Amino acid sequence: MSVEALTYLFVGLSFALYIGIAVWSRAGSTGEFYVAGGGVHPVANGMATAADWMSAASFISMAGIIAFMGYDGAVYLMGWTGGYVLLALLFAPYLRKFGEFTVPDFIGARYYSNAARVVAVLCLIVVSFTYVAGQMRGVGIVFSHFLNVPIIWGVVIGMAVVFLYAVLGGMKGITYTQVAQYCVLIFAYLTPAIFISLMMTGMPVPQLGLGSELADGSGLRVLEKLDRTLVELGFTAYTDGGKAKIDVFAITLALMIGTAGLPHVIVRFFTVPKVSDARRSAGYALLCIALLYTTAPAVGAFARLNFIDTVHEVPYAETADWFKRWEGIGLIGWLDKNGDGTIQYAPGAAFAGAPAFTVERGEHGERQLANAPTDAPNEVYVDRDIMVLANPEIAALPGWVIALVAAGGLAAALSTAAGLLLVISAAVSHDLVKKTLARDITDRQELFYARVSAAAAVVVAGYLGINPPAFVAQVVAFAFGLAAASLFPAILLGIFTMRTTKEGAVAGMLAGLAFTFLYIAWFKFIAPEQNNAAHWWFGISPEGIGAVGALLNFAIALLVSRFTAAVPDRVQALVAAIRVPAGVQRPQGH
Repeated sequence: MSVEALTYLFVGLSFALYIGIAVWSRAGSTGEFYVAGGGVHPVANGMATAADWMSAASFISMAGIIAFMGYDGAVYLMGWTGGYVLLALLFAPYLRKFGEFTVPDFIGARYYSNAARVVAVLCLIVVSFTYVAGQMRGVGIVFSHFLNVPIIWGVVIGMAVVFLYAVLGGMKGITYTQVAQYCVLIFAYLTPAIFISLMMTGMPVPQLGLGSELADGSGLRVLEKLDRTLVELGFTAYTDGGKAKIDVFAITLALMIGTAGLPHVIVRFFTVPKVSDARRSAGYALLCIALLYTTAPAVGAFARLNFIDTVHEVPYAETADWFKRWEGIGLIGWLDKNGDGTIQYAPGAAFAGAPAFTVERGEHGERQLANAPTDAPNEVYVDRDIMVLANPEIAALPGWVIALVAAGGLAAALSTAAGLLLVISAAVSHDLVKKTLARDITDRQELFYARVSAAAAVVVAGYLGINPPAFVAQVVAFAFGLAAASLFPAILLGIFTMRTTKEGAVAGMLAGLAFTFLYIAWFKFIAPEQNNAAHWWFGISPEGIGAVGALLNFAIALLVSRFTAAVPDRVQALVAAIRVPAGVQRPQGH
């Protein structure tokens, strides 16, 4: 069978499985729609949490960023992994003990205010839609390349599938669908990594292959060869970091606390029967996540080496089919600047305004652009989001492995997209409609509003997928920054302090969200020409500014709380009940 036929087969079977699970586990109540009835086994919840959390950014984009950033790309590994540990230890047990449906539910009750609830909904929607844009971009990339359909139609197909199993099954359907999606994505990620590690080093374990000697007879280890090759081409050595320490710290912190503030991950801990099960499922999820995250650095290094070997100084007429297929959808481009018909790969931009280059061909088949820069010798534009997907093709692996990676990329993107869309629908139907605007609606009516809002969220998510603001991992990093600056401080202060008032929480959330959103918007969309260290405040990039937004949130929340009425006794009792383990008598006077 051809690669295209195998891809249709693998993707079709996986989609049929997801939809079948959704039909089998159709939600019949709001409890099942929002939190799967609170009866999910910790092992299943751990796998579902891992699939929910390991989005298209983890599967598709993270290894690509590491491949092109080298040492600096490790900031994403540190931030996201550390953030999950923070979430598991700091928030999961307490929020599960609170026992409600959503993050705005907790904030509304803890800060005894519908205003706080509505602001939390606003923060949640901004964060979730920013995050889901990255997932839909990943869906479009996979469909457009592997199934030969335009990116727009790829996103539309992904929207339809998510709509079916998210709107029909709710959290109950999504949970068991995500268990299946985890199995698909982890198998799809590890299989080519093992193949390529064996081919390049003779070591079947990619994590060990990264530090092993290459099988090409050079006597060099993988990272030594990569360092030497990149320096010869004019790049910075792969193992050298170029980012300022303040920016590395800020990005890591923003990703960590942003992870702990992500509503679609937090809500997963409401789906297990007991508080102890929340802790256990967090541990299982960490093990599931570690399988992919410890493999990503090896995948990135192997991909960069293979890319250079198959592209640099190769006549365009002799390039492999994979290069021209990705070129056909605009995610790789070549401009023959010196007219020799051979591809030169070096530092610098190949195109002015890449990736928006035109499709007209030059004498040697290169893409033409009237205002292409001539001061940089580099002739290759490559979208870093394709590296994991293209890696099996570059390494000439069997067709079934290539098809499996396509199914895995879709599983990663759709699993997170579904979780995010459900969180958005729950925030609208439960927190805005049921708890604020129409408190007397029935359970059946609330379920209807949940499904309608989920359907509307799918449409908005599709638009963002067709018009993405940046690379997948960058978009996701912005979402983490917004979560760090808005929701994380409110949840942390809500659990661990008695003194934070509703006025303080509302002021802090609005300030943190507004500051971080405007900073990102300015440097990414309003004045992108200023998006460099010379113009960043304190030398902190838009990806890391959420850390500053969080500090601003904390400072304003605590300051305003000092000058407003004390928290009511009933709310202080609620906080105490959340923090003290069941069956333990709380000492008097504490």
